[in-house]
Amino acid sequence: MDQTETLKMIEELSNANGVSGFEEEVLKVLRNYGEGLGRISEDSLRNLYLKRKENRDDRPVVQLDAHSDEVGFMVQAVKPNGTLRFITMGGWVANNIPAHRVRVRNAEGKYIPGVVAAKPPHFMSEEERRKPALVADMVIDVGSSSREETMKDYQIRVGAPVVPDVDFEYVPERGLMFGKAFDCRLGCAAILSTLQKLSGRPLDVDLVAGFSVQEEVGVRGATVTANTIKPDLAIVFEGCPADDTFTEPYLTQTALRHGPMLRHIDARMITNPRFMRYALDLAEERGIPVQEAVRTGGATNGAPIHLSNSSVPVIVIGLPVRYIHSHYGIACYSDFENAVRLASEIIQTLNGNVIRSF
Repeated sequence: MDQTETLKMIEELSNANGVSGFEEEVLKVLRNYGEGLGRISEDSLRNLYLKRKENRDDRPVVQLDAHSDEVGFMVQAVKPNGTLRFITMGGWVANNIPAHRVRVRNAEGKYIPGVVAAKPPHFMSEEERRKPALVADMVIDVGSSSREETMKDYQIRVGAPVVPDVDFEYVPERGLMFGKAFDCRLGCAAILSTLQKLSGRPLDVDLVAGFSVQEEVGVRGATVTANTIKPDLAIVFEGCPADDTFTEPYLTQTALRHGPMLRHIDARMITNPRFMRYALDLAEERGIPVQEAVRTGGATNGAPIHLSNSSVPVIVIGLPVRYIHSHYGIACYSDFENAVRLASEIIQTLNGNVIRSF
């Protein structure tokens, strides 16, 4: 797959609507691009599995993980004036939510455009202007004028999923991608690109991809995929918050154009130090730019995977994304390429003895 085809895949994955628990559109794209790479299956939680067609089922199992869901919202109630009360799905900062377009899925499966309403300053008191934003005070306006119209004409019900209304854009002269859901659709695309890159190549391990659901609401899907795949080792792809626009240079650890980020620690996982050192040394040997990070917060699917079964060596290959968990993200295509390259190089060097050394 060349760059044009890869960008088309990333665009389709980014544009797909898939808040936690409602990832069906994303799975359709994954199935389309995963066809021919191996056997695809699905569980009742809607986790998607792709077993590499060259697997022999008698070798160590390496799990490739990325989550298919994105942060978004859910309709909580319909107000008498037709606007929608909502809750957040995943981690949001309240100040980032108002005055943005969203898509609300109705009972027919159609996504209706709406806006997170912002009260005009002309009608705000000084107290209101100074008051911090609260999600409980916000509503989504789809253009309706009554509760009856919203529910009967627009067919919007309580429990409806809501996603940011953002379309993917690529700026070739800068190598930059703009869009929503880069956390973690870039990771999903990285898995597919890695499998395509390794297609037909001899390996000493079996590869199984797990496209997990509901990561943004508590790494739920990966808790299941890890116990289904039962890996001997795992590589987690994750869209990671870039820190290069607000952190002092000496402390910047996740900058755009500096390659994927490998984290030593976060709130829920201390990365296996032997596997980490192996990955860092290999990156240096092969001339792949990487960044190292020590995180005091956040977590990934590495948390449930590394504690599954009898414990699993895991590294997280992070793809830097500016302004993560908001409507718009910015990422660099070269970081994506180097993440795929790193994962591919690691996998090609693995065997039972190497994995046991971790």
